[in-house]
Amino acid sequence: MKKDKNVSAWLPSPLGEGPGVRKIAFLTPEYPHANTGSSGGIGTSIKNLAMGLIQEGCSVRVLVYGQKEERLFNDNGIAVQQIKNIKLKGLSWYLTRKKLERIINSLYQNKEIDLVEASDWTGITSFITPKKCPIVIRLNGSDTYFCHLDQRPVKWRNKYHEKRALQKADALLSVSQFTADLTKEVFDLDRKFTIIPNGINTDVFHSGGTDHTNDTTTLKAPLGGRGPGNILYFGSLIRKKGLLELPFIFNEVVRKSPNATLILVGKDVPDIISGNLSTWKMMQELFTQEALANVSYLGSVPYQQIKEHIDQATVCVFPTFAEALPVSWIEAMAMEKAIVASNIGWAAEVIDDGRNGFLVHPSNHLEYASKIVALLDNTTLQKEFGSSARKKVIEKFSIAVVAQKSLAFYNSIMK
Repeated sequence: MKKDKNVSAWLPSPLGEGPGVRKIAFLTPEYPHANTGSSGGIGTSIKNLAMGLIQEGCSVRVLVYGQKEERLFNDNGIAVQQIKNIKLKGLSWYLTRKKLERIINSLYQNKEIDLVEASDWTGITSFITPKKCPIVIRLNGSDTYFCHLDQRPVKWRNKYHEKRALQKADALLSVSQFTADLTKEVFDLDRKFTIIPNGINTDVFHSGGTDHTNDTTTLKAPLGGRGPGNILYFGSLIRKKGLLELPFIFNEVVRKSPNATLILVGKDVPDIISGNLSTWKMMQELFTQEALANVSYLGSVPYQQIKEHIDQATVCVFPTFAEALPVSWIEAMAMEKAIVASNIGWAAEVIDDGRNGFLVHPSNHLEYASKIVALLDNTTLQKEFGSSARKKVIEKFSIAVVAQKSLAFYNSIMK
């Protein structure tokens, strides 16, 4: 395995310091870094939590499987270990899990980690049984969970591994109560979940285009051509996030506010139901001619630029049908943006309807559009929602709060 230069300077100490859990590992298929490839919400939430744990005096190692090479590198104090899957027809899934088990055992025996946290996606820990190292699973939405919300069949293998992993875990976390309850229902699972939401860095995601990291201030240049009346969606362009509802919603917005513009930022994803290779192409056919003229699709942008797009938005929209607890909503709230989001399941655990955002069912196009227009026309309401939203994020979703709750949970299961 390749290592960055001066690797010993930042790797976790084998001796450790202080009582309780101080050395945490995350097992994940994704992580937001150029070395590890594309990443979604799971990777982002892991990185945010890792940063918070480091601020609490912990050391963090991220084990990223499914990689093209074996490598260990430093990402701002986080030890990121890239792991290649074992390729052998029919046995890859089992042999890869056993390889991960050996890595975890070695790290634990060398006192480089105290505990491993894994995600529920496809049940990677279903056949990983470390000798002594505890394994925690945090629900961010399994394949079975999302298939249930999408009302489509789940692969039996994924459901089998996901349920087995949950049954075998030493302890279980969930980012929302809704996700915990639905997971127990779809797996017929009789286990307790502790609820700890996803967190974000509120020093980075802050209104006014100001970066407060390390107490420095950097004013961001405006994204030219934007002004009052611009609506932003950021995230994958995919059916389950309501992107086939958004054109109908925006058509109604343009009828009432002809100068309103819609900016879309995110990866274009093939549609799993129709087989169409581009959700964006499907969307274009659903806009009226007048509305489509006011739409800009920017594609994927570097994660560091997302906050600039949020900063320039008047209203952020999230008409999704399937989430666990969306980081994107929290990022927009932290930047004091007025939001119109879905009212399904998890939503009320993030947004208080009418206080720091509006919650509307995505298929109710007229009502959804009317809430957007109400915000576009009322700058006072925009500011009230934005201020209340950031206050809630700081109190409930900041990485400091989430890291402290997670660390307390880790220590409780060790006892």
